[in-house]
Amino acid sequence: MMRRVKLYIFQALQGLWSHSLFLLLVASCFSMLGEVVLAQAVTIQEIPEITAAASNDVNKAGSATEIIITSLVKGSFAEKEQALLALRERYGNVTLPVLLDIVNGHLFYSEVDSALYKVVKHNENYLLTKLSNDFLYEEEILVDSRGDFIKLTINNRIRSRLRQVIASIRLSDDSPQIRKAATREILNNLDDESLVLIQQFRDKENNEQVSALMDVALSIGHLKGADETSFKPAIQLLGESIEPAALNSLKSFLETTSDHQLKTSAEKAVKSIEGKRAIFANLETLYFGLSFGSVLVLAGIGLAITFGVMGVINMAHGELIMIGAYTTFVIQQLMPNHIAWSIIVAIPAAFMAAALTGVLMERLVIRHLYGRPLETLLATFGISLILQQAVRSIFSPLNRTVITPDWMSGMLEINSVFSLTWNRLYIIAFCLIVFFSLLMVMKRTSLGLNVRAVAQNRNMARAMGVRSERVDILTFALGSGIAGIAGVALSLLTNVGPNLGQAYIIDSFIVVVFGGVGNLFGTLVAGMSLGIANKVMEPWAGAVLAKILILFFIVLFIQKRPQGLFPQRGRAAEN
Repeated sequence: MMRRVKLYIFQALQGLWSHSLFLLLVASCFSMLGEVVLAQAVTIQEIPEITAAASNDVNKAGSATEIIITSLVKGSFAEKEQALLALRERYGNVTLPVLLDIVNGHLFYSEVDSALYKVVKHNENYLLTKLSNDFLYEEEILVDSRGDFIKLTINNRIRSRLRQVIASIRLSDDSPQIRKAATREILNNLDDESLVLIQQFRDKENNEQVSALMDVALSIGHLKGADETSFKPAIQLLGESIEPAALNSLKSFLETTSDHQLKTSAEKAVKSIEGKRAIFANLETLYFGLSFGSVLVLAGIGLAITFGVMGVINMAHGELIMIGAYTTFVIQQLMPNHIAWSIIVAIPAAFMAAALTGVLMERLVIRHLYGRPLETLLATFGISLILQQAVRSIFSPLNRTVITPDWMSGMLEINSVFSLTWNRLYIIAFCLIVFFSLLMVMKRTSLGLNVRAVAQNRNMARAMGVRSERVDILTFALGSGIAGIAGVALSLLTNVGPNLGQAYIIDSFIVVVFGGVGNLFGTLVAGMSLGIANKVMEPWAGAVLAKILILFFIVLFIQKRPQGLFPQRGRAAEN
């Protein structure tokens, strides 16, 4: 009996222990769950505080931007000045484009979306560039009218202050070219504040060209100062420069100084600067002459082939140049988002368009008039009038503009008085490429061999099996195609219009006759020499009188040497 009682008690205690463990386990689970819930509750309570803090910062940034914009648009000039300084302080050097646009008067405010826009006239439309809240330019929009935009106005004090800020940003730039341009710009508007700014950056500058410009600026400041001991070193340093500001400073010093020794030194320095500037001016005239001569060569080299080989006086040659120019314009209209590639595409397109026109002219009209130069002249003159009127009907009589690609814009700056514009440099290179390519075709291909054979003796070439009619077609197509390529080059230098070709047809014939009919090398020499002579005479004779003098010279030259500079040889010359 006692054993059963003990057994019941033991089983009861064992069950109680099991329940206790179960309850303990349940309690532990609830405790852990409570901690998790509590932690989440704390996190949830902290989130509004964090979100509120972040929102606060955003609101502060947004409100600061709004205050700056409002002050710039509607504030007084004093408030605008403070807003611009705050803008520079808050956003740093990234504000340089914005500051430049404010100085140049390109920044406007829109009340529609309370935003700032850069507004620039683009052909007949306006290009709008929106400014973000971080004062960075974002999206571009092309619109018909400027709309209700409010221009940001500033006074001369703010403009002067902004120029100082802009100069400081650019003088601290990593690019030596930007620092050089900034220093040269300061030279043109030199004042006491600019001199202090130059002095601050002079010791940090490690580029020789930029340092030399800064020394010129400081020397100009010394000449304007009261320390007479610094006059002589400043004059010597300025005499080694060719900067316009240095020359003007020395001339002003000559008018104010009474010291004979200093005056003599300044006069020598002025003569030295003017002598060096005259040399570079002559080099610039030579460069312009070469570029103009390249245009004459491109315009005349196609005529040299057709006139020399076929004996055809093609008065529609100028209109073939015009077709090439209009082809360039059409290609740019078809590729508005790829202007950089449009010129590359336009070269073969202009060649094909002009060559096809030339083939049609030769097959339909000219081949019936071989051996009758007067009738050929009148017929091609009539074709030129038809082509001009066709262009007026298709494109209107108004001039069209071909956009110069970015890679052809700008200039290669040699120094402050001598720069090579990229578009003219490319045209000179393009002319030489076309010339030597054509020379290789004439010297190294079967077509060139046949062309030269027909040019020298057509009857003998026929007797040797040369198909002269086929040679005539290909020759006229080649000459016409090169005229189209000349139109591509001309479209980058002048407006494209129906009368474009008329301005170059006479020059083309002069180049061909002066160089020697049918001689490619003579065409190159004649075109370049006439281009240089024209540009040399223009400064003192004027453009019209220079052309008259050149025509007078050509008339006298042809009377003495009718065959030109490089006459043909062989039986063709005898005929």
